[in-house]
Amino acid sequence: MKVFRLDELEAERAANDGAYLQFLRERNMSVGLYALDAGGTDPQRPHAQDEVYLVVSGRASITVGMETTHVARGSVVYVPAGVPHKFHHISEDLRVMVVFSPPES
Repeated sequence: MKVFRLDELEAERAANDGAYLQFLRERNMSVGLYALDAGGTDPQRPHAQDEVYLVVSGRASITVGMETTHVARGSVVYVPAGVPHKFHHISEDLRVMVVFSPPES
């Protein structure tokens, strides 16, 4: 069993000065914590893996392909592999758990 605490993951991510911290990598999936500050820009490009976002905290909009929706704590978004997507209009610091399957390259 592997157990993680979000507050510890956030502290590790912040200490490493990165927007993304991968904290689990297994044969069929990887999981990380992604952070974007209010007013920030999301530099993502489409990924080769399917992914699921779980918004842990914050508020923003996300566009996946041609669809846009507002997200906040508790929102879950599925993004198919290869589809352009970005968070934008980030009104509160955004913290998102990201699950990639297969694992992110």
